[in-house]
Parts: sequence; C-alpha cells; structure tokens
Amino acid sequence: MRYIAEEARPMLALATPIVLAELGWMTMGVVDTMMVGRQASSAVAIGAVSLGSILYYVVAIFGTGLMLGLDTLVSRSYGAGDLKDAHRSLVNGVYLSLALAPVLMGALRMWEPMLRSLHIQQPVLDQAIPYLRAINWSTLPLLLYFVFRRYLQGMNLAKPVMFSLISANLVNVAGNWAFVYGHLGSRAMGTVGSGWATCISRVYMASVLLAYCVYYDLRYKTGLRDASRWPNMPRVWKLVSLGFPAATQLGLEVGVFAVATALIAKLGAVALASHQIALTTASFTYMVPLGIGSAAAVRVGHALGRRDADAASRAGWTALALGAGFMSCAAIVFWVVPGAIVRVYSPDPVVIRAASGLLFVAAFFQLFDGLQAVATGALRGAGDTRTPMICSVSFYWLVGLPLGSFLCFHLGWGAAGLWTGLCTALILIGSTLLYFWRRKERSFAAGEAAPKGPWAART
Repeated sequence: MRYIAEEARPMLALATPIVLAELGWMTMGVVDTMMVGRQASSAVAIGAVSLGSILYYVVAIFGTGLMLGLDTLVSRSYGAGDLKDAHRSLVNGVYLSLALAPVLMGALRMWEPMLRSLHIQQPVLDQAIPYLRAINWSTLPLLLYFVFRRYLQGMNLAKPVMFSLISANLVNVAGNWAFVYGHLGSRAMGTVGSGWATCISRVYMASVLLAYCVYYDLRYKTGLRDASRWPNMPRVWKLVSLGFPAATQLGLEVGVFAVATALIAKLGAVALASHQIALTTASFTYMVPLGIGSAAAVRVGHALGRRDADAASRAGWTALALGAGFMSCAAIVFWVVPGAIVRVYSPDPVVIRAASGLLFVAAFFQLFDGLQAVATGALRGAGDTRTPMICSVSFYWLVGLPLGSFLCFHLGWGAAGLWTGLCTALILIGSTLLYFWRRKERSFAAGEAAPKGPWAART
C-alpha cells in the first residue's frame, strides 16, 4: 500500500483535471443525445446522432491519435528540463494538423454513398447525413485542440484543459438550445443543429488552449515565442512514427463500434437508439480511466525522462489501481439501476427496456475496459504504442466482431449479441495489456527502457 500511496497524490493531482476534462468531452456527446432525444421522433433522432457521430470518429480519431506522440516527446523533454525541445514538438504538431485536416474531411465525405447502400431506415439516414456534414467542419479545430492539449498535459498543465472542456459544454448547451429548437434568433434546425453546436464548441476549445499557451509563455518566459516557426520534417516523422500505432489502435477501436452501429442500424430505430444510449453511458465511465491513463503516460514519461525506473513503475501501477477501482464501482451501478440511467436520455419505455439490457452486458466489461485504457497510457509513456494496436486488431476484429455478429444474426440475440462479442474482446484486451505492462515495467529496472536524454527527441 505504501508503494502506491507515495505516487497516489501526485498522480491524482494530475489525473483529476484530466479526468474532468475527459468527462467534459463526453458530456458534450451526452448533451447532444439528450437534446435531440426530446424531439417528436426520439428514436430516429438519437439513432441519427449515433450513426453520424460514430462514423465521424472513425476517421477523426485517427487524426487526433497521431497527436498522442506528443505525450511521449513533450513529457520526456519536460522531465529532462528541455523546454526548447517541447516547443519544437508543439510547432510541428500544428503543422501536422494543418496537413491532415483536408485529408480527413475528404475521407469523411466518402461515408455518404456507403451509408446509402446499407438499407438503413430512410428517416434515420435523412438526419444522419446532414449531421455528419455539419460536424465535419470541426475537424481542423479538433486536431489543433488535441495538439495544444497534449503539449500542456506533457508540461503538467492540465487545469486549462479542464477549464476549456467544462466551459465548452456551456457553449454546446446554448448552441443545441438555439439551433435544434430555434432560439436566440436562430431557426429550428433539428438534429443537424446539434452538429453545428458541436462545431462551434470545438472552435472555442482550440481557441482557449491556444490563448493559454501564449499567456503561459508571456508570463513565465518559457521560450515558446523564440521557437522555430519552420516545420522540421524529422520531428514531424517522429510524431507520426509514435502516433501512428496509437492512431491505428484508436481507429480500430472506434471502427469496430462503427461497424457494430451500422449492423445494429439494420435492426431498426429502437435497437439503434438503445445502442447509442448504452454506448454513450459506457463511454462516459470510460473517460475516467482514459484520463487516468493520460496522466500515467505523462508521469511515466517524466520519470523516464529523468531516468528514474522505480518511479515509472510506481506511476503505472498506481494508475492501474485507480482505474480498476473506479470501473468496478461503475459496473455495480450498471447492474443495479440501468433503467434510471436510460430515462435520462429518453422517456420511450421500449427504448428504456432495450437499452437497460445492453447496460447489463456493459457491466461485465467495465473493469477490463478500465485496465486497457490505463495500461495503454502507461505503455505510451514508455514509448510503446504498438502493443495496444496489435491487441485491438487481434481481439476486436478477429474475435469480438465475428462472435458478436454470429450471436446477433445467427442466434437471434439482436443488439445484445453484438455487445456480448465486444465484451469478450474487451476482457481479452484488458488482460493482455496488463500482462504486457508487467513485462515493460520489469524491463525498466534492467535499463532496457531507460532513455538517453529526452527519448529520441533530438531530431
């Protein structure tokens, strides 16, 4: 216990604002679902947001995942006391975002013909495509937000990230109220109005973090203004080489849920709405270990930057204990009061009954979902972004999705069958990543993972 207690306080000091930021991020999706769910056709509107959102994130998450290389580079540079190198990573992250945005936006437009070929109910499709087009315009501010966020977190500055997301929720609520239902001089746009509210919120988030980066440099004279404004291709390549496995892993993870959503859409609006509610709820609890995992990446990176193997090991295990504890509590809540949770989203009794059944399944994978989120962050801090990617490919796509499809369509389990398959995959991923973290932290003591200065940062 003392081993963990020594790290718990600094870990919580960093993780708490990051967790609140992640919850703020997820709350935006919850608000969107709740606001559109109060329209006349609740199941259709929720289903459209579900379909549009998940397809957007399949593409966008790859771009934001590329920025995760900043966790490793900035945190290790900061741990070694080399702020100039951290600034270099920030500048090149911005250039990478500017190059990626038009590519991702073009890829997102290619979803439309695919959607039309899936025989999805026309009312759902008529709302999902305009919603997807609206949030597509938020791609560049979303990428820039992630660059500024990873830079600030890597320098132990998580509170501005928390503020940007919590306050962005107020912007999003006001935008939904105005655009969905026609207030503040706006016409009622219905579901697509929620997409425009999200777009405006993301512009706001990126602007707040940019302003804080400038303010912090002016106040503390960190040297950011003196950093080279020119792109450095070796550094861009380093970001891509570190971020690509993480981006692929996230893309595959979101992608499997996108395929599941498209398959469930074939079962009708009620099944799709219940899937969206359960997925949003499970994603909300997932934000806590995800935030703890981000803090673990920074704490492990800082420790390795100063070549303290014991501290790196302690940071990882402390984060895993915190994540596992929270998700165990979440599982109990899912088992005990699923109906009360679903009523927050929709008053439809048919939707409530269907979504409650999916939350029962979700309760079984909560612990393992938490373990995989934290272990992924700890491994990223140690420079390993490939192992989580391989696990996602192996278990989500080769085990979870085929098993879920079989249970759903061949055995007639419906949406619960797909969720059972994904539950099985998450249990395998969480267990496997825990094993690989154990191997990695043992290598610290042997000096195998100790960096030479800021790890690979002199490029």
